[in-house]
Amino acid sequence: MSELKPAARRVQAAADALGLEIEVLEMTRSTRTAEEAAAACGCDVAQIVKSLVFKGSDTDTPYLLLVSGANRVDEKAIAADIGEKLDRPDAQLVRDVTGFAIGGIPPFGHAERLETYIDEALLAHAKVWAAAGTPNALFSVSPEALAEATGAEVIAVT
Repeated sequence: MSELKPAARRVQAAADALGLEIEVLEMTRSTRTAEEAAAACGCDVAQIVKSLVFKGSDTDTPYLLLVSGANRVDEKAIAADIGEKLDRPDAQLVRDVTGFAIGGIPPFGHAERLETYIDEALLAHAKVWAAAGTPNALFSVSPEALAEATGAEVIAVT
């Protein structure tokens, strides 16, 4: 683990603390987008977990949505599940609440505890791949173990 970049080491340590058995891998090419990540790990884009931060329009509460790389978030449908309209925060707010830059946001290990939701489409796969703190680090995990470790509520995002 010592050869990993500091942000990726933080993700590995957070997984260990959660009892989530993963191995953070640093790839030789970018995994910043779902398409790049799928190409780098040789999987379908639907198996990529996009960690997307939104904030509530009324409360400014940050929410984390773990979304299949093949899906786009239907913000109006999600708002009905969450109970308030969603806004897209700026990159600085995302960094402040997660501790990570966009393009490497992991599904856990954040600076703040985030209310988390997971796309039901991810549960169709035996294994999914998620960012691990940098634009070229990721890990694989079963979606059920990821949902359990993050305390995520399963929802339809499309």
